[in-house]
Amino acid sequence: MSAMAGLEESDAQQKGPYVPAGPYADPQGDPFLRTRFVVPARPVTFLRRERLVTHLDGALETPLTMVNGAAGAGKTLLVADWAAAREHPVAWLTTDAAGQGPGMLWAYLLEALRAAGTDLPAEIGCPADAGRVPAALLARLAAGLSTRDRPVIVVLDEYDRVADPEIAEQLEFVLHHAGGGLRLVLVTRTEPLLPLHRYRAAGELTEIRGAELAFTAEEAAELLELHGLRLPAHAAQSLVNRTRGWAAGLRLCALAARESPDPESYLKKFEADRTAVADFLLAEVLRRQPPKTQDLLLRVSVLDRFRPGLVNALTARTDAGPILAGLHRENAFVEHLERDWYRLHPLFAEILRAHLRMRSPGLEPELHRRAAHWLRGSGSLASTLSHGAAAGDWEFTAGALVDDLAIGWLFTGLRVDALAELFSRMGPEAASPAAHLVRAARELSLHELDRGQAHLRHAERTLEAAGRGSPARAGAGEEPAGEQPALAAARLSCALLEALAARLTGAPARAELAAAAADTLRHEVPAQLLEKHPELTALLLAHLGSARLWAGRFEEACAALSSVAGSAAGAATALAREDALGRLALIDYLDGWPGRAERRARSAAAETERYGLPQSSGSGMARLVLAAVAVDRDDLGRARTLLDETAESPSAWCDPVMEAVRAIAAARLYLARGDTRAALAVVEPAVPTAVPSPWAEGQTALVASAAHLAEGRPETAVKVLLAVPDAQPACEVAAARAQLAAGRPDAAIDLLDAVRQDGRSGPAVIVRALLVRAQAASEAGDTAAAHGFVGQALREARRDGLRRPFTEAGPWIRRFLAPASLRGTAGEWLTPGAPPSDDRPPPVVEELSGRERDVLRRLALTMSTEEIAADLYVSVNTVKTHLKSAYRKLSVNRRNEAVRRARELDLL
Repeated sequence: MSAMAGLEESDAQQKGPYVPAGPYADPQGDPFLRTRFVVPARPVTFLRRERLVTHLDGALETPLTMVNGAAGAGKTLLVADWAAAREHPVAWLTTDAAGQGPGMLWAYLLEALRAAGTDLPAEIGCPADAGRVPAALLARLAAGLSTRDRPVIVVLDEYDRVADPEIAEQLEFVLHHAGGGLRLVLVTRTEPLLPLHRYRAAGELTEIRGAELAFTAEEAAELLELHGLRLPAHAAQSLVNRTRGWAAGLRLCALAARESPDPESYLKKFEADRTAVADFLLAEVLRRQPPKTQDLLLRVSVLDRFRPGLVNALTARTDAGPILAGLHRENAFVEHLERDWYRLHPLFAEILRAHLRMRSPGLEPELHRRAAHWLRGSGSLASTLSHGAAAGDWEFTAGALVDDLAIGWLFTGLRVDALAELFSRMGPEAASPAAHLVRAARELSLHELDRGQAHLRHAERTLEAAGRGSPARAGAGEEPAGEQPALAAARLSCALLEALAARLTGAPARAELAAAAADTLRHEVPAQLLEKHPELTALLLAHLGSARLWAGRFEEACAALSSVAGSAAGAATALAREDALGRLALIDYLDGWPGRAERRARSAAAETERYGLPQSSGSGMARLVLAAVAVDRDDLGRARTLLDETAESPSAWCDPVMEAVRAIAAARLYLARGDTRAALAVVEPAVPTAVPSPWAEGQTALVASAAHLAEGRPETAVKVLLAVPDAQPACEVAAARAQLAAGRPDAAIDLLDAVRQDGRSGPAVIVRALLVRAQAASEAGDTAAAHGFVGQALREARRDGLRRPFTEAGPWIRRFLAPASLRGTAGEWLTPGAPPSDDRPPPVVEELSGRERDVLRRLALTMSTEEIAADLYVSVNTVKTHLKSAYRKLSVNRRNEAVRRARELDLL
């Protein structure tokens, strides 16, 4: 009880005067200390937790109850509150006398029974020797208890002080032979020396352990309120997360926060190592351990999780296993995770790290270095990199990443942001090939092409020298897999970055060379590394597919991109699959299949959401395709929103394909709004690339010709389109329309008849071609044929919701779209001026993620974006990303609309 005396007010006054019924002195002749028999009083800030009290009521049904938790977990006050509420008195004994021998403990236990008003037969007697107790006395006590109508409840507080196996055997003997006459409640920090497995198997044990003792967020909020602090639920939850619901931590934080002018901010930012929490843990946990164990705890504080082998590496010892197991059994704030993995309570770890820096300045980096090297051998790469960076050993850290074939982690998966931040701290002193490869990857991901390629050239030259027999290796530090596999891994990483550089510069031939080199090198690295890092193959194919796409080699691009899209699902390849699906959607769109493009684009967006990746981490290609499809459907507001989203979240995957599609989608939107100058200005700047892209040139020509037609320059429109290399169906159809506008209907029909029929052209091309034929027939006076062509166009367009071709066709089409004319033509879905979509909000077809719901709840509280970010401990950009995703799923564009829509759907 001494540990919590000041905190829990456990030395409160008794309920009434105590007059012992037995001997007035213990076996040593000293008066009994009456405070050992007193049920501790609860402080005014004590919170009664009914769920635990109800569980403790099971103590009346089982012979043995154990309340087992760490120091300050609230064990004693919980049991004291429960005992005080009992109709009949409970015998309470604080067992700090156990260390003086079995006789002393039993003398005090008998006195506790008498103090609670239990009538004991006089013949039971009392131990006269502090060091021993007669077996007959225990037998008489058990027999006397076994005859009682109502069981006696005995609470032994601080039972962890009982370390004598003899006492445990004696206690078990009395408990067993007392039958239903005794209910024993042990309050302890450690596992008691009793055959608990037998009691569990027989259903005769009631247990409350640390996880159940931990405060929930709701209970924490109530506790804080008792201390005069009113916090919103999310603030209470954050505090519970940090303290893991530890009762003493919550109380001490509450007491300190009461003195702060801004309690909520204090509880968010308080430094545990400078508070009463630190004093408590250092006194009650650390200093109770032997010096060698204290040293072990201080050293492992630099680790997020640890196992005996790793701890031995940090301590230069061999006995970590039993020490860790013992610390866990003692509830010394060492938590067991799985198998032989452990971790420290976060507050305890924070305090120990501060204590380590004070006691052993300069030791922390060395501990991180040892941990990094041990973890490198154990196969835990993410932890290896973290500790290597913390040690400042950048050549080792970069070498570990490259040797493991994990360079792709810098581009895809859940670790992208963390690794980018980690390696941003790498200084110029790291000069190994691996360090240059990591720098090249970072620069290329930031679109710093010159710097990225310079680092890549430097790494390649050094690796070439290593391949000629130089003892230089691909990275610094220990070589776990032999020099040749490491060299091959570095060269394969070079091939990946070469393919990326080729993609970013629009150089398909360079990408093919990089892919061929990668195919050769793939056989020189251990197969398990390739299996471990599927993202490397996915990224190589994604870069190759995108370079082929830029060159207009759609079939070859589809082959590579489809392999990526069909690769094994998982967070490691999610971004590569998202990008590949987005580019496959683009090919569908360019071929005139907007419905198919939309389906692929939505599948692409689902890839990032499935693994909890923020929408901004994706390539953005899917949203650009959706924007282009929205323009074709005359949903111009939706198109603008999607374009804005991609502009606000620049991607590492942004290449000439992305730039071209963004420009084309924006230009089409400007055309739809009648702003021809803006449309031409958007597509005018050429993307600097190694080779031109035929489809990008064709799409640019389509925009330019449409602008010229809108401004009454059909001849110029024809010239622009006829200059496009490689006959493209969409361009030929647009040229036919321009010829018709120039007064050459025969030339227009000849162009349409010459359009190749290879089955690739979809509704967007077919509908426009039919409308040109309809216009030609209308101008020739063949109204029936014109009606037939318009009806056919409507049927083709209906499936994909294509409204734009009818809007841009011109005044001639109006009479063919009159309600009377539309009957029987399957064109009822399209009427002049009809909105592109229903006015009613559509149902949510994609479920909101948990984080999106968190953001919406705070939005409903009229919190600003900055306030939401601070409250959720995330960046403002992350909040914006979640908001945009929620807006899209709810089909809204504004904050108040999102809240209203969420309430309509019972999401708030």
